[in-house]
Amino acid sequence: MSTETTVPNAKRLLWAGFMAILAAGVGFALRGGIFGDWKTAFGFTDGQLGAIGGAGFSGFCFGIIIGGVLVDKIGYGKLVAVALAGHILSAFVTFGASTPQNAYDFLYWGMFIFAFANGTLEAVANPLVATIFPQNRTHYLNILHASWPLGMMVGVVASGLLGGGIFGITGLGLSWKIQLGFYLVPTIAYAVMFMGQTFPKSEAAEKGASFSEMFKDVGILGSLVACYLLSIFLGNVLGPVIHINHLGLYLAGILLIAVGVITRFSFGSLLLFVLFLTHALVGAVELGTDSWIENITGNLFTPAEGKLLFFYTSFIMFSLRFCAEFIEKKIGLSPIGLLVTASLIAFGGLTLASSMTTTTAALIALGIYALGKTFFWPTMLAVVGDRFPRSGAVAMSIMGGIGMLSAGLIGGPGLGYAKDRFTAESLQKEAPAVYASSKASSETKFLFLAPATAVAGDKVEAAKKAGANATADQKAIVAANQAGDRATLKADSYVPLAMAAIYLLLLFYFKSLGGYRALKIEEQV
Repeated sequence: MSTETTVPNAKRLLWAGFMAILAAGVGFALRGGIFGDWKTAFGFTDGQLGAIGGAGFSGFCFGIIIGGVLVDKIGYGKLVAVALAGHILSAFVTFGASTPQNAYDFLYWGMFIFAFANGTLEAVANPLVATIFPQNRTHYLNILHASWPLGMMVGVVASGLLGGGIFGITGLGLSWKIQLGFYLVPTIAYAVMFMGQTFPKSEAAEKGASFSEMFKDVGILGSLVACYLLSIFLGNVLGPVIHINHLGLYLAGILLIAVGVITRFSFGSLLLFVLFLTHALVGAVELGTDSWIENITGNLFTPAEGKLLFFYTSFIMFSLRFCAEFIEKKIGLSPIGLLVTASLIAFGGLTLASSMTTTTAALIALGIYALGKTFFWPTMLAVVGDRFPRSGAVAMSIMGGIGMLSAGLIGGPGLGYAKDRFTAESLQKEAPAVYASSKASSETKFLFLAPATAVAGDKVEAAKKAGANATADQKAIVAANQAGDRATLKADSYVPLAMAAIYLLLLFYFKSLGGYRALKIEEQV
């Protein structure tokens, strides 16, 4: 057995977790490739598509937090079985969408169940890899999460081959349901790879830490971040049904009190609170942007070029996530230094992307953005594993849940709202009569921002597909839609800039402590 690991089947468990997250990436990419099909078939606005895509993140929060709480109590194997059942059930629910009247609900809840299964798997994979490779968490967590961009690459190729084509190859033209169902192939693969394996316990569980002790570092402060995001989700889902004002806040307040009771009202770690807040930004900018980027680039250029660019950025991420050890040990960047650098690079990439007009410019801008976003998610998980070993799987799972819930409630819907708003503003300014005749019947809303009346989704898609035969009105709609997409990318760029400022403060904090290093469980106070 290698001295870098704690169990003899470490590599088998690593690659089983790799395949599990790959399945999630495949499903994510397939969904992004059929947004246009849903828009045409059901007349959705970008705001509605953003909400459906957001459910593909929100459910993750419940899966990873519930799984993270239970994993040391019921074992990894049972959670893998729950995830497998969720992935299969998601297919049946999603495929129930057939008419404009029922499509939204079926797609929303199908995506939610899919995300729940993904979250449950990460509740297994993240603490498992952190446990079996305690001497090199940043390196192996980056390898584990290289499966996400690889899954997106597989998904975008499968979507092209099964659908309208890719890389000059004519697609089979199959329905969106068949395209989406392809994610069941890697689902079966991860089930087989996990089958019959034995699993270790986390460091905290091995040393007999109680659930209350594991939750102590999260405390009231850390739970406040998760509970606020949950209040938005619960208010959106249950509020229209139960008709109680601020229902989400009440329910989140009850959860916060429950955490207080469990932890004997521990205040929690201020550092972990800051990491949780920052990871909410990571989820919004990384996954929120990923959920829209193929749609945006396909709109600015062609759908085929959009798929190519999505594949290109995913390949960059996949390749670089195997280089975290080199960056940390050979170049000398600590995990926090790596995060500062990555945030500034991502800001530059999105800023350049907001003005790209050629595929060459897109390759440069999106390549820079991909370079930056590569290390966000796994490195953040590694920092939590390094600095809070007492929290076991709990803190890592809550952090992952916060990131995904933020992507689902803020990133995906926020960019959908921005696209609707900026497109409408551009069309209203350049062709007010066209805007008046093509407005959607409902408003797009997002958090506390003013509602936007979007251009109807079916009219946008019809204008884009008209091509050389487009009328003057349709050309105006296409131009406004492209202007809206560029403005959306510009607004999105300020998120990694804010992250860079936070990481820089953390860099100074660790410097004041004598430098960044991983802690042993007995070193935590």
